[in-house]
Amino acid sequence: MSSQPTAVIHDYVGFDTVSKQMERKFLKRGLNFNIILVGESGMGKTTLVNTIFSGHLVDSHGRKTAQEPLRKTTEIVPTTQVIEENSIRLRLTVVDTPGFGDQTNNEGCWTPAIKYIKDQHAAYLERELKPQRERSINDTRVHACIYFLNPGSKGLRPIDIEVLKRLTEVVNVIPVLAKADSTTIEERIAYKKRIKDELSQHRIQVYPYASEEDDEDDITLNAAIKELCPFAVVGSENVFNVDGNLIRGRQHNWGIINVDNEEHCDFVQLRNFMLRTHLYDLIEVTAQRHYESFRTQQLRQIKELRAAQAQAQNTGHPPMPMQTIMNKQQA
Repeated sequence: MSSQPTAVIHDYVGFDTVSKQMERKFLKRGLNFNIILVGESGMGKTTLVNTIFSGHLVDSHGRKTAQEPLRKTTEIVPTTQVIEENSIRLRLTVVDTPGFGDQTNNEGCWTPAIKYIKDQHAAYLERELKPQRERSINDTRVHACIYFLNPGSKGLRPIDIEVLKRLTEVVNVIPVLAKADSTTIEERIAYKKRIKDELSQHRIQVYPYASEEDDEDDITLNAAIKELCPFAVVGSENVFNVDGNLIRGRQHNWGIINVDNEEHCDFVQLRNFMLRTHLYDLIEVTAQRHYESFRTQQLRQIKELRAAQAQAQNTGHPPMPMQTIMNKQQA
């Protein structure tokens, strides 16, 4: 494509204020951010999310103390909260999923998570295709999947490989090494290298993805994120007084691990990545990559079904309603 010549203007006309106009609209509307948590039971999934957003937003289904028996999430549990920071409203939905990997038979254990993600795409598409669309469609599409890896495993288990392959087709996946305080620094380094090698070997693409639109800063930032992946994280809502300073952490016999200390774990890097540098990109990539792929597939199938209906009309059958067509596709 040939570049267009740039015209010179001699007086100020004011269109450079468009960014401020967009910001005002954005502030009024706010934004939706939807996260799904996937992994086996007992990995501290909801605790990590509460730590990321620095508040008790989601009730934990895990143990309150080490003496309690392990409690498990048995069904999809979405929790929505509206939070505000410096006039920016964020409608946050966190979706907890049934734990897997600790059952005798884990066949199809990924089905609830995949179905939920696709159902949100289908609901958005249905509202988008209405003759009279809403001015602003409520976005329930899942923008990020935090995938929790067991620190006790030696690498990706067969079930991890299977689930990750399926998830990365429909959602932005961010893998984390859960409860990283149960590993040594040397173990973490070796674990991360093994995971990166196995992801590459099995051609599993986790977020962030390379884009033709990336500039040098984007490339450098994403390379640093890829180097950290999977993030070795520790989550905690407990606060301790250490030398007069209040810190969030976990108590061990040898001392307290500070979740906000970058030398102790990768929690700060994960939070900054998800909220401070890539939040909007997660939303945008969901729309342009995952939803667009789903939408194209669905519309192609609708076109084929409509063509079949046109033939069926010759026999006197009435046309099938759009909702019935979409229900058939989802089934």
